[in-house]
Amino acid sequence: MTIGTIIIFLVVLAVLIFVHEFGHFVAAKSFGIRVDAFKIGFGPKVFAWRMKGKDGKLSETEYGLNWIPFGGYVKIFGEDPNAENTSGPDAARSFVHKPRWQQAIVLAAGVLMNFIFAWILYIVVFSIGATAVPSDFPQYANRFSDERILITGVMPGSPAEKAGLKMGDVINEVKAPVGGSGADLVAGTPAFTTENIQGVIDSASNGSVTMLYTRGGQSESSDVTPLSGIVPGKLAIGIAMSDAATLRLPFFSAVKESVPYTYQMLKETVVGLYRFVASAFQGTFSLSQVSGPVGIAVDTGYALELGFSSLLMFVALISINLGVVNLIPFPALDGGRILFVGLEAIFRRRIPAAVANTLNVIGFALLMLLMVVVTWGDVAKLITK
Repeated sequence: MTIGTIIIFLVVLAVLIFVHEFGHFVAAKSFGIRVDAFKIGFGPKVFAWRMKGKDGKLSETEYGLNWIPFGGYVKIFGEDPNAENTSGPDAARSFVHKPRWQQAIVLAAGVLMNFIFAWILYIVVFSIGATAVPSDFPQYANRFSDERILITGVMPGSPAEKAGLKMGDVINEVKAPVGGSGADLVAGTPAFTTENIQGVIDSASNGSVTMLYTRGGQSESSDVTPLSGIVPGKLAIGIAMSDAATLRLPFFSAVKESVPYTYQMLKETVVGLYRFVASAFQGTFSLSQVSGPVGIAVDTGYALELGFSSLLMFVALISINLGVVNLIPFPALDGGRILFVGLEAIFRRRIPAAVANTLNVIGFALLMLLMVVVTWGDVAKLITK
């Protein structure tokens, strides 16, 4: 992982945090709730400032950047109840004294902003050109260009990984071993299909297959010896391939297609999270299924290698994941706070401030502990690799 990748990851993280907290900020301001701080990061401050209004007075909100970049927050007056914001001189502008439907909107606004941001990114991607599978968009068959066969996955420890093949490599030619039953395959010919490539690999029982491919605009080649056992009943080298091409749409078509695409990504994220939580109750839970900041930083580097459009799609997916995770009804998360508001609405009484604050502190501590454990796992996987 290079310094450049780390910098891009930190920029991406800061943007996603800003988008999420900006949602809370705008909603709170629109309902007349006092906002005391809007900060990116935790811990000691790097710098902070207050804006001046037309009357020359400094704003009530302090904006700033803190040293620990893995987070951020908007400090909304009254979100954590105490004597000052419940009965003090400015209590009328407190979060706790606003109607509960307004409280729920303020809490949900960050998540909604994450989803809107992802949608905007998908519009940009479809407008500038996205790597897509032509069969998924038959209505735009005449708008595809640069058709190619792409390596979409490489199995850890496989012959392909040992030979240096990576996700995102574009296969240009496959040379069958001398004496094998397969014929050489060249991009641009009718025979150059994923099925025929698999056939050449399966026929290479007496030698290695030469793969010629493009990575980052550079032509490279690798000799790979297929093995049995990777795919039942066949020889394989441990790669997943897909037909791909670049799809570029007019702006309004991009807006149209990005709506169902965002919904599909949101649906898949929710289903994935449900299965992950279910695995914890079924005893099949594994932290290897989770990526923390280090793992996401590594994946950011992979996405960047595939091109700017791929990076934007990755950021959009992370934004959706951030929104979905924040909706989990767990203390300290937006979903937990929304749950508290819902319970107060049902029972028509406020949850004691000491109880709500204690649960949120405990929830935050558990989340930080989980982040440390997951980050340790990310580092261990990186060292092992």
